[in-house]
Amino acid sequence: MGAAPSTPRLGAGGAASPGAAEQMFAALVGEKAYPISSEFWRQLLELPLTQQWPRDRVLQACHAFAQNNYHTKHLAKILIHLVWCLQECMAESSVSHAAYRKAINAAYISSIFLKFIIENAKTDNWQELSLEIDKDEKGLENFPSEQSVEYFLMRGVLNYVGSVDVSPESCYLHHELLNLMLVLMSTQLCSGPSPEPKDVHPFIDAAMLQDSSIVSSVVQKLLLNFVKRPRIPLNGSHPAFSDDGGPGVLQRVGSAAANFVLLPYYTFNYLVSSNAEGASSQLAENSLLVLLILIHYRKCIMMSESFPISNVYTNDLNTNVKDAPAFHDNPYYKALSNAKDSQYDRADVEGNAQNWLVVRLSFASLFDALGTCLKDESSVLLLYSLVHGNCDFQEYVLVRTDLDTLLMPILEMLYNASRKTSNQIYMLLIVLLILSQDSTFNASVHKLVLPSVPWYHERLMHQTSLGSLMVVILIRTIKYNLSKLRDVYLHTNCLAILANMAPHVHRLSAYASQRLVSLFDMLSRKYTKLAELKNDKAIKVISDQIEADISDDTSTELHIYTDFLRIVLEIINAILTYALPRNPEVLDFFNSRMDMQQLDGEWSVDKVLEVINKNCRSWRGEGMKMFTQLRFTYEQESHPEEFFIPYAWRVVLSRGFSFNPGAINLFPVEIHVDDEPSGEQKV
Repeated sequence: MGAAPSTPRLGAGGAASPGAAEQMFAALVGEKAYPISSEFWRQLLELPLTQQWPRDRVLQACHAFAQNNYHTKHLAKILIHLVWCLQECMAESSVSHAAYRKAINAAYISSIFLKFIIENAKTDNWQELSLEIDKDEKGLENFPSEQSVEYFLMRGVLNYVGSVDVSPESCYLHHELLNLMLVLMSTQLCSGPSPEPKDVHPFIDAAMLQDSSIVSSVVQKLLLNFVKRPRIPLNGSHPAFSDDGGPGVLQRVGSAAANFVLLPYYTFNYLVSSNAEGASSQLAENSLLVLLILIHYRKCIMMSESFPISNVYTNDLNTNVKDAPAFHDNPYYKALSNAKDSQYDRADVEGNAQNWLVVRLSFASLFDALGTCLKDESSVLLLYSLVHGNCDFQEYVLVRTDLDTLLMPILEMLYNASRKTSNQIYMLLIVLLILSQDSTFNASVHKLVLPSVPWYHERLMHQTSLGSLMVVILIRTIKYNLSKLRDVYLHTNCLAILANMAPHVHRLSAYASQRLVSLFDMLSRKYTKLAELKNDKAIKVISDQIEADISDDTSTELHIYTDFLRIVLEIINAILTYALPRNPEVLDFFNSRMDMQQLDGEWSVDKVLEVINKNCRSWRGEGMKMFTQLRFTYEQESHPEEFFIPYAWRVVLSRGFSFNPGAINLFPVEIHVDDEPSGEQKV
């Protein structure tokens, strides 16, 4: 892309030839500043972008754009034009193909250059974006003088996403806007893991400042996209992309969501199946990713910092300690937490005059969608956010009679824990822990009988209860953790779930009972070895600091196993004390009773269980100590943002969003030579 003529020329009749498109983009990244009212912008955005450029030329264009943007302000101008295009699409009752094309192109082109600038920025306040413009410039007469470009942009994008239904005509524009939003919010990847008051995130901060009506509509629409899973046409041929209806900007969108054809820069590297299921899930996946980033964002301030009291974003702070870090209220998380089931009466029982702002959708559909998609890490994070933050949805889950819809995918993933990340295992266990806090849930899982468990390979499991399967899988997870991860937090969560379930156990299977006893045996043997090791070291003269450190480590581990054993013993005690009449598989007490029975003929399984069931009713546990029922509850850490912001972005990156590893400060990443963009230069 060499020097551009002062006025880019189109082909005959205004048609865009390959040479004309080359000239238009050379002008966009060049030194000449085109006024926002120039005809140049209309011609650029109406191009049917069908050409492909090699990677090195795209990077060259990005470098030129970033360097010249300080003077031209072309980034701010194309973002403003994007909002105007979206307004045009919303204003028309029947949107023209040309209007869709301009909006799609504006979002697509913006994402390419924005991402490059964000990845290569050298300042903490994003001066390289150069979003300040002269609002007295011709063509900006109707631009709200009190609004910044980033606020104007986010208001326009969010308003479109929240107001316009996904249809075969609008799906490509929705797709590009969701991609753009991930790029806009990716400034978080460049900050450290702990939010600080000095952190600047212009676009996501602007999203947090939007009216509650926009916030609630966006949360509702993103959830509906996840539930309904709107289909993107497989052939990718939409008249908006080229004059003849052939492949254009989003050429091959059905086979790869990384369909950046004209500018194949490394924004998305999706490798999505070309079948209908893969294609139909792209909008749902991107909607969920955007929602997760929005709801888990936390803006840090200092209490000594001055802020406008009337600002809806700053009127709820979570600490009153002067000069201590505090966080703004997140309106998107608040909207998700207050979401209501649309199948219930819409009357506002609390008399809230702003009932129309409440997010409403079918909890039944949401429940079913989660059950279908829980193998995806993003869906697990959404489930956690709902059962932890939304009391209504948690109650809805607890009264469902088909709990296996959610629990079977969770248990299968825990069964395959070796293939999951530790964060995935954490989230799955925390969801189970939250649910196990409810006695109704604990009773229900033992009454739901599973015909079979096809993914459990160690033995055939026929007609086993969901509760028994949970016990087996949790114990399996504990043993895996002890041998591989050795994570005390994960282990404690597993035992906490078992302890919550123990008083409500009903007809625990023989296999689950055996696994519980084997867990106690394994822990006791480990405890004995540690105790012997500690005693051996205690009688030796500690000659150096290394031995002292080893001794300290042994004492710490011994203390941990002491706690583990105590909890397991209390779990067994709770089953015997509170639930024995419902659990005939507990046999030790009944050996003598069996010997006392005088029956004609040989014993059979049915006869044995008949005797045990009869004697269960007369069981008295006077010799056992009655402990207060163990009850564990989940409490979120005091600074959840330090876990959830990096975790949400790890999920985004795992789903195909690529980002220069050298620019990521949010969490540690391995940097490989191939990860660095070729011809990388300082901007």
